[in-house]
Amino acid sequence: MTPVRTLFAALLIAAVASAGVQALPQEKAGAMKTSQVPQSPEWQRLKTLVGNWDGTMEEGGQTMPATVEVRMTGDGSAIMHVLGKDSPYEMVTMIHPDGKRLLATHYCAAHNQPRMALVPSKAANQVAFSFVDGTNIGPGEEHMRSVVFTFVDADHHEEAWTSSGSSKPALFKFTRKK
Repeated sequence: MTPVRTLFAALLIAAVASAGVQALPQEKAGAMKTSQVPQSPEWQRLKTLVGNWDGTMEEGGQTMPATVEVRMTGDGSAIMHVLGKDSPYEMVTMIHPDGKRLLATHYCAAHNQPRMALVPSKAANQVAFSFVDGTNIGPGEEHMRSVVFTFVDADHHEEAWTSSGSSKPALFKFTRKK
Protein backbone atom coordinates (compact mmCIF):
# COMPACT_ATOMS: atom_id res chain seq x y z
CA MET A 1 0.00 0.00 0.00
CA THR A 2 1.41 3.45 -0.89
CA PRO A 3 2.06 5.97 1.92
CA VAL A 4 -0.86 8.13 0.74
CA ARG A 5 -3.24 5.15 0.68
CA THR A 6 -1.96 4.06 4.13
CA LEU A 7 -2.60 7.55 5.53
CA PHE A 8 -6.03 7.67 3.90
CA ALA A 9 -6.86 4.25 5.35
CA ALA A 10 -5.79 5.42 8.83
CA LEU A 11 -7.93 8.56 8.53
CA LEU A 12 -10.88 6.48 7.32
CA ILE A 13 -10.45 4.11 10.26
CA ALA A 14 -10.37 7.05 12.68
CA ALA A 15 -13.53 8.53 11.15
CA VAL A 16 -15.31 5.18 11.24
CA ALA A 17 -14.20 4.53 14.82
CA SER A 18 -15.41 7.93 15.98
CA ALA A 19 -18.80 7.09 14.45
CA GLY A 20 -18.90 3.94 16.59
CA VAL A 21 -18.50 1.49 13.69
CA GLN A 22 -16.10 -1.46 13.99
CA ALA A 23 -13.23 -1.47 11.45
CA LEU A 24 -12.52 -4.54 9.36
CA PRO A 25 -9.47 -6.58 10.49
CA GLN A 26 -7.37 -5.60 7.42
CA GLU A 27 -7.97 -1.90 8.23
CA LYS A 28 -6.31 -1.97 11.66
CA ALA A 29 -4.36 1.24 12.31
CA GLY A 30 -1.54 -0.80 13.85
CA ALA A 31 -0.32 -1.63 10.34
CA MET A 32 0.65 2.00 9.80
CA LYS A 33 4.29 2.80 10.60
CA THR A 34 4.61 5.92 12.78
CA SER A 35 7.56 7.90 14.08
CA GLN A 36 8.53 7.72 17.73
CA VAL A 37 7.78 10.58 20.11
CA PRO A 38 11.00 11.30 22.05
CA GLN A 39 10.28 11.15 25.77
CA SER A 40 12.62 13.91 26.95
CA PRO A 41 12.33 15.33 30.48
CA GLU A 42 10.97 18.58 28.99
CA TRP A 43 8.28 16.69 27.04
CA GLN A 44 7.31 14.74 30.16
CA ARG A 45 7.07 17.96 32.19
CA LEU A 46 4.96 19.75 29.54
CA LYS A 47 2.52 16.80 29.43
CA THR A 48 1.70 17.49 33.10
CA LEU A 49 -0.03 20.70 31.97
CA VAL A 50 -2.89 18.73 30.38
CA GLY A 51 -6.11 20.13 31.82
CA ASN A 52 -7.93 23.42 32.25
CA TRP A 53 -6.42 26.39 34.05
CA ASP A 54 -7.68 29.77 35.33
CA GLY A 55 -5.47 32.68 36.21
CA THR A 56 -4.29 36.16 35.42
CA MET A 57 -2.15 37.91 32.87
CA GLU A 58 0.07 40.79 33.95
CA GLU A 59 1.37 43.16 31.30
CA GLY A 60 2.29 46.82 31.34
CA GLY A 61 1.08 47.31 34.92
CA GLN A 62 -2.36 45.82 34.24
CA THR A 63 -3.78 42.52 35.46
CA MET A 64 -6.50 40.71 33.50
CA PRO A 65 -8.21 37.31 33.85
CA ALA A 66 -6.83 34.51 31.67
CA THR A 67 -7.56 30.88 30.88
CA VAL A 68 -5.66 28.08 29.19
CA GLU A 69 -6.70 24.61 28.09
CA VAL A 70 -3.96 22.07 27.43
CA ARG A 71 -4.58 18.71 25.79
CA MET A 72 -2.78 15.95 23.94
CA THR A 73 -3.59 15.36 20.28
CA GLY A 74 -2.23 13.39 17.33
CA ASP A 75 -2.11 10.09 19.25
CA GLY A 76 0.05 11.67 21.96
CA SER A 77 2.49 13.28 19.51
CA ALA A 78 1.52 16.92 20.11
CA ILE A 79 0.42 19.17 22.94
CA MET A 80 -2.29 21.70 22.09
CA HIS A 81 -2.13 24.81 24.30
CA VAL A 82 -5.22 27.02 23.84
CA LEU A 83 -4.90 30.43 25.48
CA GLY A 84 -8.14 32.42 25.89
CA LYS A 85 -10.35 29.67 24.42
CA ASP A 86 -13.49 30.94 22.65
CA SER A 87 -12.44 34.60 23.03
CA PRO A 88 -11.80 36.91 20.05
CA TYR A 89 -8.08 36.67 20.89
CA GLU A 90 -7.86 32.89 21.25
CA MET A 91 -4.36 31.64 20.43
CA VAL A 92 -3.15 28.09 19.93
CA THR A 93 0.39 26.87 20.46
CA MET A 94 1.24 23.42 19.19
CA ILE A 95 4.20 21.81 20.96
CA HIS A 96 5.65 18.80 19.21
CA PRO A 97 8.86 16.92 18.53
CA ASP A 98 10.74 17.41 15.28
CA GLY A 99 13.24 14.60 15.27
CA LYS A 100 15.30 15.13 18.42
CA ARG A 101 14.30 18.75 18.98
CA LEU A 102 11.11 20.10 20.52
CA LEU A 103 9.21 22.90 18.75
CA ALA A 104 6.40 25.27 19.74
CA THR A 105 4.42 26.84 16.88
CA HIS A 106 2.32 29.75 18.14
CA TYR A 107 -0.79 30.70 16.13
CA CYS A 108 -1.02 34.29 17.31
CA ALA A 109 -3.77 36.91 17.49
CA ALA A 110 -1.21 39.14 15.73
CA HIS A 111 -1.99 37.02 12.63
CA ASN A 112 1.42 35.37 12.44
CA GLN A 113 2.90 32.00 13.37
CA PRO A 114 6.27 32.20 15.12
CA ARG A 115 8.08 28.92 15.58
CA MET A 116 10.22 28.48 18.68
CA ALA A 117 12.63 25.69 19.62
CA LEU A 118 13.51 24.31 23.04
CA VAL A 119 16.51 26.07 24.60
CA PRO A 120 18.32 25.50 27.91
CA SER A 121 16.31 26.85 30.84
CA LYS A 122 17.60 29.09 33.62
CA ALA A 123 16.05 26.88 36.32
CA ALA A 124 15.31 23.18 36.77
CA ASN A 125 11.56 23.84 37.06
CA GLN A 126 11.40 25.66 33.71
CA VAL A 127 10.96 24.71 30.05
CA ALA A 128 11.96 27.49 27.62
CA PHE A 129 11.49 28.07 23.89
CA SER A 130 13.13 30.74 21.72
CA PHE A 131 12.29 32.09 18.25
CA VAL A 132 13.65 30.19 15.24
CA ASP A 133 11.52 31.40 12.34
CA GLY A 134 7.89 31.95 11.45
CA THR A 135 5.29 32.56 8.81
CA ASN A 136 3.37 35.72 7.95
CA ILE A 137 5.95 37.90 9.73
CA GLY A 138 6.95 40.92 7.68
CA PRO A 139 10.02 43.09 8.32
CA GLY A 140 9.57 45.01 11.57
CA GLU A 141 6.30 43.26 12.48
CA GLU A 142 5.89 42.24 16.09
CA HIS A 143 5.87 38.53 16.96
CA MET A 144 6.45 36.24 19.93
CA ARG A 145 10.13 35.58 20.41
CA SER A 146 10.09 33.36 23.50
CA VAL A 147 8.00 31.55 26.06
CA VAL A 148 9.11 30.13 29.40
CA PHE A 149 6.91 27.69 31.32
CA THR A 150 7.65 27.67 35.07
CA PHE A 151 6.28 24.73 37.06
CA VAL A 152 5.47 25.95 40.58
CA ASP A 153 3.74 22.74 41.73
CA ALA A 154 1.24 20.20 40.32
CA ASP A 155 -1.60 22.74 40.39
CA HIS A 156 0.21 26.01 39.60
CA HIS A 157 2.34 27.16 36.69
CA GLU A 158 3.44 30.40 35.09
CA GLU A 159 4.05 31.34 31.48
CA ALA A 160 6.25 34.27 30.45
CA TRP A 161 5.58 35.27 26.82
CA THR A 162 8.00 37.82 25.36
CA SER A 163 7.20 39.70 22.16
CA SER A 164 9.75 41.18 19.78
CA GLY A 165 8.21 44.59 20.57
CA SER A 166 8.84 44.41 24.32
CA SER A 167 11.74 43.79 26.64
CA LYS A 168 9.46 42.55 29.45
CA PRO A 169 7.31 39.45 29.12
CA ALA A 170 3.57 39.20 29.65
CA LEU A 171 3.33 37.01 32.74
CA PHE A 172 0.51 34.49 33.09
CA LYS A 173 -0.12 32.82 36.47
CA PHE A 174 -2.40 29.79 36.36
CA THR A 175 -4.15 27.49 38.85
CA ARG A 176 -5.48 24.12 37.70
CA LYS A 177 -9.30 23.89 37.61
CA LYS A 178 -10.56 20.89 39.56
